[in-house]
Amino acid sequence: MEEIGKHGDLSRAAMRADMDRKTARKYVKEGKLPSELKKPRSWRTRQDPFEKDWPWIEEQLRGAPELEAVTLFEALQERHPGRYQAGQLRTLQRRIKRWRVAQGPEQEVFFGQEHRPGEAVQTDFTDATWLEVTIAGVAFAHMLCHVVLPYSNWEWVTVCLSESYLALKRGVQEGIFRLGRVPEWHQSDNTSAATHKPQTGKRVFNDEYDAFIRQLGMKPRTIGIGKKEQNGDVESLNGALKRWLNQRLLLRGSRDFESVEAYEAWLWELLQQRNRRRDERLKEDLAAMTPLKTGRLVEYRELQVSVSQMSTIRVLFNTYSVPSRLKSARKVRVRVYERTLEVWYGGERQLTLERLRGRHGRRINYRHIIWSLVRKPGAFARYRYRDDLFPSGVFRRAHEVIYERHPNVRGDLEYLRILHLAAATMESEVEAALECLLEAGETLSADAVRELVTVETAPAPPEMPAYEVALSEYDELLGGGEDDDADDAEAEVAS
Repeated sequence: MEEIGKHGDLSRAAMRADMDRKTARKYVKEGKLPSELKKPRSWRTRQDPFEKDWPWIEEQLRGAPELEAVTLFEALQERHPGRYQAGQLRTLQRRIKRWRVAQGPEQEVFFGQEHRPGEAVQTDFTDATWLEVTIAGVAFAHMLCHVVLPYSNWEWVTVCLSESYLALKRGVQEGIFRLGRVPEWHQSDNTSAATHKPQTGKRVFNDEYDAFIRQLGMKPRTIGIGKKEQNGDVESLNGALKRWLNQRLLLRGSRDFESVEAYEAWLWELLQQRNRRRDERLKEDLAAMTPLKTGRLVEYRELQVSVSQMSTIRVLFNTYSVPSRLKSARKVRVRVYERTLEVWYGGERQLTLERLRGRHGRRINYRHIIWSLVRKPGAFARYRYRDDLFPSGVFRRAHEVIYERHPNVRGDLEYLRILHLAAATMESEVEAALECLLEAGETLSADAVRELVTVETAPAPPEMPAYEVALSEYDELLGGGEDDDADDAEAEVAS
């Protein structure tokens, strides 16, 4: 139409618009846009394949409106074998959708709420494994505990491994203590970290969680069961945050971090930048909050556990090995953090262990027991945790090769001596030596491995001549006179 307005030549205008001349003539004649020429179709291009069974389908939908088209289609195929083909499912879905719009039941309506400054803080857990973060090259399955102020959308996260109470406690404290002020309410979903279901059937707050939130100066509240839209701000920000973090990881050029602490520090640095855009509304949030009046609460649970004769402890249904010297203590105190365990005795921390997830797991460190096992090699063959004494596939292959030559206690002892060497020196060096011997096809033995491993010995103390002390020098320091010096000298000679 613009081209025709310039020169009035229909052919040239159609060519410039990349359009057939007859189509151009039609648009010029009608004087309407293509979209204005479309008319609703009132006829069917083919016969409705569900016409015979539609009364039955409609009856089912009126009785149970939540029925899905797939379920009804499968039921029709069972009622009338061979009548319906898989490609007709989409036709039924469109037909049922039109019925729901025209005659279906009323749908639940959600009402957007206006948030008040400083009223509440929302907390939720979100899975972050799909970010494909690795720690020292190993895939890191983890979650984020996400804390959000709904009014300003200020947010903070902590890295966690599960939706536990300790993870919730750490996440809430990190957020609240960074703000320095507390809102009236802390809101979460019905996670087992905050609530449980007694025999009455209605979920109630866990005593530990309730006391923690009130100690911080807030009141706890939860959303309705199955009503995640009531936690809408933090729920929607979960997805937005993870998409934003994924973009930042792409810019970073690597998803690998040297440690969990380094990964969390990177997250916190980014969140500080992200939250600067919310400063204006955050000021309103903070103005409506009350000052934080308590100190930071401990983020661990302390348990007293026994050290077994096998030099192991059992903590929250999981088994861990400990140095055999702790057997003399009989009982130790264990501080259970969200990601680690600390073993304490006599007011001193003895060791730190990585915490296991779930139940009935075990983490046996061969360094804790190898000194005793070398003296009792006969116990190795049927040791309950024998599989944990192969630090890698190389060690397992080495044991198999040795055991083929000596299928008895002698073979086990030879392998245990190699494991003892790994504990006394460097496991990586011993592993490298085993690989060399296996590839060369040479006889495997502890002595052969020892020749390839650099064993550091303690340096010999330097030889120093004995220092002769003159006692008169001390008398001079004390300010004694010449007579006193003479008397002291005579006394020294006499002695």
